[in-house]
Amino acid sequence: MPNVYLTEPMRDYVQKQIESGAYANLSEVVRAGIRLLMDKDGARQFYLLKADLEQAAAEAEAGAFAAFDARAFEPEAFNE
Repeated sequence: MPNVYLTEPMRDYVQKQIESGAYANLSEVVRAGIRLLMDKDGARQFYLLKADLEQAAAEAEAGAFAAFDARAFEPEAFNE
């Protein structure tokens, strides 16, 4: 993993976070910051959705699904 350069104010902030007990170490602070960035740009939601879709696809391929009856679900859509 690459080294991360922090400015002195950043190092001071991280050290205060660790001393306060909010985080155990620098890695926890960095991970929290990356999670915030991911939340900000929607990446976290994307990866959670992707994982849900992959799980659903695997379940469907294993036969764990129910047939969908569009007429029963929305009968008015089929009235002419």
